Amino acid sequence: MSICLNWRLYLVESNTKRVIIVGIPGVGKTTVISRAAEFLRQKGHNTTVVVFGSLMFEESKEMKLKNRDEMRKLSVEEQRRLQDKVANRIATIKGDFVIIDTHLLINTDEGYYPGIPMHLLETIKPTNLVMIAADPQEILNRRSKDESRKRDIRPEIDVQNELDISRVMIACCSVVSGCPFLTIMNNNNEIDKTALTLANVVLGNTGTI
Repeated sequence: MSICLNWRLYLVESNTKRVIIVGIPGVGKTTVISRAAEFLRQKGHNTTVVVFGSLMFEESKEMKLKNRDEMRKLSVEEQRRLQDKVANRIATIKGDFVIIDTHLLINTDEGYYPGIPMHLLETIKPTNLVMIAADPQEILNRRSKDESRKRDIRPEIDVQNELDISRVMIACCSVVSGCPFLTIMNNNNEIDKTALTLANVVLGNTGTI
């Protein structure tokens, strides 16, 4: 009986493509993802977008946090517990494409904490990893104009360091998970171009838009 159930679960996982999209604050990741999902749905693909941070915030209700940005102040152990809960929820989502919007690193009081550590990769089982990037100065400009979030305004060199660390981390995630990774630049005034590139990456060898 258990063998049959495990085989059926394997088939479901094989039919659902899970793509993790990452990027430091200010690269325009969420906007690009939303537009790419529109392109995919217009072509009739069952596409679900999951914002990892929003689900973590839902799971943290008992902690009485005021907003998502306060989660960075939680201890590493508390963040790990929330991550595990969210990863298990995501692993049950079915469809053609499940796009996970998250961050590669979280700047905590204890240092940088990985947004997708190995135990999360093992649970979610992504098929692709994509990093959205941008010029450091463009990132700073976008952060300064974003009134919807409580952003930490940092020097340009810190932004460049975060981009460099992110590139190393996504390569490590690719090695651990065995899935391909790609970096896509999101330049100013090129949202549709960037989103179209992302949508085609998600489609893979199943077609193009």
